[in-house]
Amino acid sequence: MDKREELIQEFLNENGWGKAVREKLFADASFRRYERLSNGEKTVMLMDAPPEKEDIKPFVNVDQYLRRCGLSAPQIYAVNEKDGFILLEDLGNNSYTNVLAGNSPISGMYSELDLYAAAMDVLVQLHRSTQPEQVPQYEYSKLMQECRLLTDWYLPNVGSKVPLEEASEEYIEIWKELLSNVNDEEKVPVMRDYHADNLMWLPGRNGVERVGLLDFQDAVIGSPTYDIVSLLEDARRDVDAQTVDACIKRYLKNRKALNKNDFMVSYATFAAQRNCKIIGIFARLAIRDSKPRYLGYMPRVWGHLLNDIKHPKLAPLKKWMTKVIPAEKRKAEAFVIPDKEESVA
Repeated sequence: MDKREELIQEFLNENGWGKAVREKLFADASFRRYERLSNGEKTVMLMDAPPEKEDIKPFVNVDQYLRRCGLSAPQIYAVNEKDGFILLEDLGNNSYTNVLAGNSPISGMYSELDLYAAAMDVLVQLHRSTQPEQVPQYEYSKLMQECRLLTDWYLPNVGSKVPLEEASEEYIEIWKELLSNVNDEEKVPVMRDYHADNLMWLPGRNGVERVGLLDFQDAVIGSPTYDIVSLLEDARRDVDAQTVDACIKRYLKNRKALNKNDFMVSYATFAAQRNCKIIGIFARLAIRDSKPRYLGYMPRVWGHLLNDIKHPKLAPLKKWMTKVIPAEKRKAEAFVIPDKEESVA
């Protein structure tokens, strides 16, 4: 038994789960991992977040905030901040992904629009709430850092007729202008990874409480459109165009103070920003972290991005994409994972 396992067992013993049956769950792109613990018919979730790589305090803070807002973040039963362990309420297996893919006992009982309309209502309630404490602003510098992921990790791998330094400088200047054009006077809590894999359907609850929330530890204060983009331009599944349209109309109907034109400029801009970031992240996961499976999502993300830049306000980015990353550079076969000794540092 290694040191980390000894610490886990000690934590479980202290909290009455030392003899539980432990089931390891699929790991995500972060350093966190999860286990489902079973003790008879009772179950809880163990979050294991090594403190040298993950800080669990933001998760605890945002979890408690979301629950105060009347939303279904998992109840926290026990925390060990020093070693990076949390015992959480088990929200089950009915993720939006599983329910809509036919992999759940309740699949077929609810439509995509049923689930997504409820998820939009969660955002309406959240955006009407007071802001949480100890949650950072989604600062301009952070947004620009995320934009650079595409030119730092994807572009060097596929190459371009335009010299990398020149292409990168032009790209950054374009993003400076695009972000300055966004008129988001209202700032709201942004969970950042608000998509089908992180949303659980809880049909035994009512209203917005039917939507179980996961993976919100990176929450920030930012644009109202960001989580809407995360939900409707999902890297992992296609959302029907009618569902997208209905959800945007539903949100605007419930947030009458927002200017629709400003909202749509913000939506297109942050959609493009997020999708540029995701393309860069998936490239980095493949090259640096030896996780090539994320490349399988790349065509969908490119599809989202190309649709985003059709908005007239994003014409400069569309022109840059056409020149620097033409269609043949966006194909899966254009991205070849280099040998470790040749990979980006």
